[in-house]
Parts: sequence; C-alpha cells; structure tokens
Amino acid sequence: MNSKTSKIPRIVVGAPCGRSGKTTVTLGLLAALKSAGLDVRPFKKGPDFIDPSWMSMITGKPCRNLDGFMMARETLVQSFARHASGADIGVVEGAMGLFDGVDIEGSGSTAEIAKALAAPVVLVVDATRMTRSVAPLVRGFMDFDPGLKLAGVILNKVARSRHESMLREAIGRYCGLPVLGVIPKGRQFVIPDRHLGLIPAAERDELRASVIEFGRDAGCFFDLGRILEVAGSAPPLPVSGPEQAARGAGAARGGKPVIGVFRDRAFTFYYPENLEALADAGADLVEIDALNRPALPDVDALYIGGGFPEVFAAELEANEGLRRAVKEGIEAGLPVYAECGGLMYLARTLVWKDRAYRMSGCLPFDVVMSDRPQGHGYEVVEVELDNPFFPGGMVIRGHEFHHSRVENIDHGRVSFAFRVARGWGIDGRRDGAVYKNVLACYSHLHALAVPGWAEALVARALEFRDKRRQETGDRSNKSNGKTGVFK
Repeated sequence: MNSKTSKIPRIVVGAPCGRSGKTTVTLGLLAALKSAGLDVRPFKKGPDFIDPSWMSMITGKPCRNLDGFMMARETLVQSFARHASGADIGVVEGAMGLFDGVDIEGSGSTAEIAKALAAPVVLVVDATRMTRSVAPLVRGFMDFDPGLKLAGVILNKVARSRHESMLREAIGRYCGLPVLGVIPKGRQFVIPDRHLGLIPAAERDELRASVIEFGRDAGCFFDLGRILEVAGSAPPLPVSGPEQAARGAGAARGGKPVIGVFRDRAFTFYYPENLEALADAGADLVEIDALNRPALPDVDALYIGGGFPEVFAAELEANEGLRRAVKEGIEAGLPVYAECGGLMYLARTLVWKDRAYRMSGCLPFDVVMSDRPQGHGYEVVEVELDNPFFPGGMVIRGHEFHHSRVENIDHGRVSFAFRVARGWGIDGRRDGAVYKNVLACYSHLHALAVPGWAEALVARALEFRDKRRQETGDRSNKSNGKTGVFK
C-alpha cells in the first residue's frame, strides 16, 4: 500500500454541550458553502443516520461517519482522507460536548476525532442570556487540551446588534479568536423531530424547498473567507493508496449475486460504506420499496436496515404481497441480514399506539413500541452461537437506538447468536436472532469497523443462488414455475 500526504482543507464543528445548535449551524454552513459554488464534503462524528441524511441532501455528497469507538484510528483517518480528497473543504459535525466521550478520558469524543485528523475546531456557542461570560467559556475550551487547535467561534441565537457587539468584543479581548459566524435568534433552520431525533431527509419531500431557501439565506451568517482560511491552515494528511477491492467474486462463479436492499421512507438507515462494501465484495444491489412493491424481485439475499417502520406500519401491513414473499423466501433459505427496523419488519406483529400491525411473520416474536428508549448508545457483542454471517468468538462493535422491545418469543424456533457485553440488545443479555439463514439484531454495524461482514453476506447469497440453480435449473428459464416467490 503506497502512502503520501494530501493538503485537505478541513474543520470540525464542536460545541460546549449538546443542544448548542451544532446541527443547524453545520447545515447552514454547508448550505452557504455549497451556494458559494464550493465542493464541500460532509462528515458526522459518531453513529448517526439522521443528521447525515440532511448533510447529504444539502451538499449532494454522501455524508460519512467517523467514529473513534467503533473504528480504528487509522481507518477513521483514511476514510476521511479518501472521501475529502480534492474537495475545497471537509466539514465534520461533532456530537455532544467537544470533550465528551465514552469515559473520563474522552475516548471517542469530538476532540479525539479532531486531533486524529489534525483539524482546527470551530466552537458553536449558544449565546442565549450571555455576554461577557462567553470569554471564560471559550477560554476554558481553548486551554483544556493543548493538543487541540480551537480556531474560531460561531455564535448562535444572538439577540440583537448590541448583544453581538459585546460577544465579539469579549471573545476578541480575552480569547484572541475570530468570530466566524453569527446566527440571529429565530433564524435557525428548523427540522421536525420525533422520538429518535430529527426526521430523516428522505421522509419529507416538502422540506427540500426549505433547505434550498435556507441555503440562500445562510451565506450572510458566516464569514466564509475566514472559515476557508482556518480550514486551509490544517496540515497535510497521510493518505494511503487505494486498496484493491474484492470485485468480481460473483462473476467468477457465474455472475454477480443480487442483494435486495429495503430503501424507502420506512427504511433509511444505511451507512454508504455498507452498501459500497457489498458492491466491492461482488454483489449487485437492487433497491426495494417495502411500502409499494408487491413482491420480491429476483434476489439472492436481503439487507434490511433500520428506520421508522412504526410510523409506516399501516402501509407495511397493507403490502401483504411483499410480506408473504419475504416469508416464503426465508422459508426457502433466502439469506437475510436485518438491523433494528429490519428486525421489527421480520416479526409477527408490530404494536404501536395500542394497535397491532401484521409484519412479515418470519421471526416468532412480537415487537412493542415504548415511549422511552429501550437501548441507546454503543453496543458490543460477542458471537456465541452459529449464524450465517459471523464466526464464533468474534467481537463486534456497533450501536443501538431503539424504542421497541421484543415480546412473546417462541424459544423453540429461534436462537440468539450474540452475548451482549455492552448495551441492551434484545433483553440486556442477548441479541442477534437466528432463524434459518436470517440474522436480525438491534445492533447497527459499520462495514469499516466489521471487516468480513459484506463478504459473508455475498458468500451466503452465492450459496443460495447456486442451490436454487441446482434445484430449479438456470434462473433464466422462468417457464418451469418454480421461482414464483421472486418476482
């Protein structure tokens, strides 16, 4: 693997604490940069699907997640370098407070990401009911970690011009930092939210117009010239040469296997690297609208990610044809990897707001929605039992965020492959429901953190395809009527 360095302008957007306005400020900054005609690449610190969906919509580029808990440091740095290379600027939105991590040392924090990337940090400060006190706040963040470069401040929720002047003067006199942006109170971009946070961008077409309008206004809030200077002050990053992808594995055995991916308003939680890893492992991907497509296309495996199936439960129930086809496929041995929302779809019923909706019925249990989170944060599991995709003894780092719980399990028909070492999973002890060639879990994985997952799913898809060909003849011969499940 060849290594070189690359000059990649970049900043990390952090804040003293959550609810400071990082997301809305970052979205505004991305919109302003894009409106200025710049090539901007978005990144999100930590496990998240919803904020990245908006960042991707605004920039037109896939938002990549950078996570210091799930990923090795080198993996994280190379992911950023690969996907920000050639851009005018890479913008990383932080999470929680700047120094907040999984332990007292700040492991996995936004600050740790910034240091790994050697990226200057721009601090977003909620200035509500604050004037001169902004100085010791900012000064404390400047001095707390000498290895971190705090390069500027963006003021959020500024009341009026006199308020702004006092804030600027205090920061300039006592901190010596530039104010790189000022967001007036009431001018924030508002995205509706629900129990897991903001609504994903793919759900609401009418919000696109608001995004465009916000982008036109956002430019006046930021000093883009100074922000680009700060970003350009970052030192060169080491960039490894491209690795040879494992493409062609399917072609060597009679063509690429086809993996169906549920992607619609109900199922939106997919890391782009996961889909890319499947393609690199030799698969062709076909998107499936679980709300409207009446039957399965001709697929060799399924990948059902997370999302909000409870919000669309009535529509999922109404699509009886697809639910039946999925169940018939699984009974025939179709490999399926499902995460969180996918697990919910594979259950017998989904209970939400005191109503039970019929799901596919592939897994012998029911899922009940709760008003409170049942599992929230990083999840670490150890593989203990046989399953289609992971070897015994493997430790998998992922994350979970679900308001649902599993009830009425028929233990005679399903087993659980994972022992939960951190997190909650199904019941605090187990995760990873296994039935035939199905593995369904609450844990979300990231392909960069779990090498081998994509290759295993593609391998199972090839085995299933070859088995069907042996039993029914070449799939191109549709006239024998034995492949009617896959339409």
